[in-house]
Amino acid sequence: MMAPKENQTPRRRAPGMSPEERRAMIIQTTIPLIAEYGAAVTTAKVARAAGIGEGTIFRVFADKDELLQACLAEAFSPEHAVRELGTIDISQPLPDRLAEAAQALQAHLARMGAIAGSLHASGHRGGKHPGTVRGAGRDESTTRIRTALADLLEPDRAALRRPPEQIAALFFGLLFTQPHLEDGPEMTTQELVDVFLHGALTGGAK
Repeated sequence: MMAPKENQTPRRRAPGMSPEERRAMIIQTTIPLIAEYGAAVTTAKVARAAGIGEGTIFRVFADKDELLQACLAEAFSPEHAVRELGTIDISQPLPDRLAEAAQALQAHLARMGAIAGSLHASGHRGGKHPGTVRGAGRDESTTRIRTALADLLEPDRAALRRPPEQIAALFFGLLFTQPHLEDGPEMTTQELVDVFLHGALTGGAK
């Protein structure tokens, strides 16, 4: 048997996750599974996807229902959308800024709809807005997103018909209520922004 080398450095175990970090990791793993399986997703399936033992889930969540509610709250949280809006380069022309904002917010709204819809369709009674999310209720969440939008509009304040805050509220409302067109192709993000900024008339209309 070979003796260990004197200068051999002992291997150290990687530091474990804190309970908060493990909770966040499990939530991020579970969200796409909820979108696929709804409330029928099992904690065993979550554990396999996360590469952990099933018992680890119950060290940070009381039960599966608490996990589902935490995922719903994460999906409705404005944090990710606000961060995405904050990364948009404000030196770009306004149409480009709004196009990027629309893409970020449409992704946020789609994520909310996928999780809430999947839970509701599978009979989970919590498949709706969870109320307070990370200290922010529904109204405050909407306000934070509108504020981030207003910041993107601020460089063009002088060219706007209304204050940036009002324009941001109108733009967010348009994205939130955009109807599905059954008799034609969906509007692209650029088309949506163009109609918002310049109206429904073509350039040649009088």
